[in-house]
Amino acid sequence: MCGVVGIVSSRPVNQALYNALTVMQHRGQDAAGIVTWSDSHGLKQRKSNGLVRDVFRHRHMMRLKGNVGIAHVRYPTAGGSRSSEAQPFYVNSPYGICLAHNGNLTNHDELAEMLTREDRRHLSTNSDSEVLLNVFAHELQIRVDGRPTPADIFGAVDAVHKRCTGGYAVVAMIIGFGIIAFRDPNGIRPLVLGERESDGQKDYMVASESVALDILQFSRLRDVRPGECVFIENSGVLHCQDFDGVTGHTPCIFEYVYFARPDSILDDLSVYKARLRMGEQLAGKIVREFPDHDIDVVIPIPDTSRTAALQVAYHLGVKYREGFIKNRYIGRTFIMPGQAERAQSVRRKLNAISLEFRNKNVLLVDDSIVRGTTSQQIIKLAREAGANKVYFASAAPPVRYPNVYGIDMPAASELIANGRTIEEIQEIIGADRLIYQDLHGLVRSVRHGNSAIREFDTSCFSGEYVTGDVTEEYLHELETRRNDAAKQSRQTRKKRASNVVSL
Repeated sequence: MCGVVGIVSSRPVNQALYNALTVMQHRGQDAAGIVTWSDSHGLKQRKSNGLVRDVFRHRHMMRLKGNVGIAHVRYPTAGGSRSSEAQPFYVNSPYGICLAHNGNLTNHDELAEMLTREDRRHLSTNSDSEVLLNVFAHELQIRVDGRPTPADIFGAVDAVHKRCTGGYAVVAMIIGFGIIAFRDPNGIRPLVLGERESDGQKDYMVASESVALDILQFSRLRDVRPGECVFIENSGVLHCQDFDGVTGHTPCIFEYVYFARPDSILDDLSVYKARLRMGEQLAGKIVREFPDHDIDVVIPIPDTSRTAALQVAYHLGVKYREGFIKNRYIGRTFIMPGQAERAQSVRRKLNAISLEFRNKNVLLVDDSIVRGTTSQQIIKLAREAGANKVYFASAAPPVRYPNVYGIDMPAASELIANGRTIEEIQEIIGADRLIYQDLHGLVRSVRHGNSAIREFDTSCFSGEYVTGDVTEEYLHELETRRNDAAKQSRQTRKKRASNVVSL
């Protein structure tokens, strides 16, 4: 999962892009990058591994001149954890194009081979974002003769949709002309469009989450439609065109469960309201399955489960308490690259308040259970703090299948619910009772505010992939390349190569 942003303004955008990245830091902690453009200073770029606050220093910000720019925060799914794969990416033909991408292409290998063999384009990384950039650059190049028109750009994006499959939200800058933004035809990955009055003209902004618009005082116009292309000229003129092919609208439901900030609105759906309703639905499930419960207190696992846990406590008629104090300087454990690092991080990240656990039957509420590492460690913390019994509830259904559209769940063998019953999961994580949300309850919770959305991408819960091209062979190959062991092997090779260079 990554975060993207693009701005065309009447004033410098460097600070605005930086601020937008800071409020989307939860979407990726591996790398960050900003690219800006101005007629007088040309193209300026800064990108590297690390958090936003560490990648950009005062001297970098001073060099990022211009009223047009795009930016990106990243964590690695496809590709690796290397500074060479920090985004935005750049190609010099045609015109010079920079691109930042959130998502994952399911036909990456096929496209990479075709780009090299037929389109005669060179790829220097394993990132599917570089593949997507080169597909767009090739399609634009064969359509233009001179200055690109909106029709040329829309035609190139339509061709991208026809060649690429998967989930993706893209912002790109055509140097000297403007910024484009588009979503995959299924609208799996989010992208929001906003505007702001500035010095008598309109500024435009696109971002992965509406909260980035809010902090820069942009009004949220709407979500970019599935397959739609938005082109904002450097002069501030806005052009939009829908995809001429088949589209659906199946946004990723895991955005509402975990990834997005609660103060964001995605596809006209409030993340906060969705999580409130998840708590209501979960409370109903607990009452049905555990009518004679002896729960003394409901405690959330901070931060994303707080909203749901509060509703669970209210509807069960029991106390809600904050039982864990979070160290704000530890990253999100789910998106840390490696099981060992995730496990070690939990105790550095959370500390239990013994008074809230001692001699009590505690219901811990989390947004989801993915690998089970965090849940297991937290239950152990609760017992060490003196809890009598520790019950565990998940606001999401069991995560049983890989996610292939841009969330780091590529290996079924690493998912605790894959091939296991709830009783078996309960025993592994050490809970006295485990209760999961039902899938239909989760869908009802999220779509409540927008009945126009008929279905969501629920592939990690249901095993149903909306793009229709995900086979068992593909999933096996994906797991082989992107499981934790493979990631660790790549990291080891990288360290050895670094040591050789330093010697």
